[in-house]
Amino acid sequence: MSTSTLTSKGQTTIPKDVRNRLKLRPGDRLEFVIEEEGRVLMLSASVDVSELAGMLKPPTRPVSVGDMNRAIRKRGGRR
Repeated sequence: MSTSTLTSKGQTTIPKDVRNRLKLRPGDRLEFVIEEEGRVLMLSASVDVSELAGMLKPPTRPVSVGDMNRAIRKRGGRR
């Protein structure tokens, strides 16, 4: 388990093994999630767009821009 010390200014150094695991680089943003049990999760809030490739399945049928606009209006989007 990695540990770190908090400074009087509320700063800490993230251990190298944690930075590597989260693929963190200088300038990356972090997100902290506090769970009900009191556990805190630290997540990388910076995502390389190439990591998103393949997340969505191809559509089962082609959808026109008009169909997309109608669906948006139906769900309360701008008209």
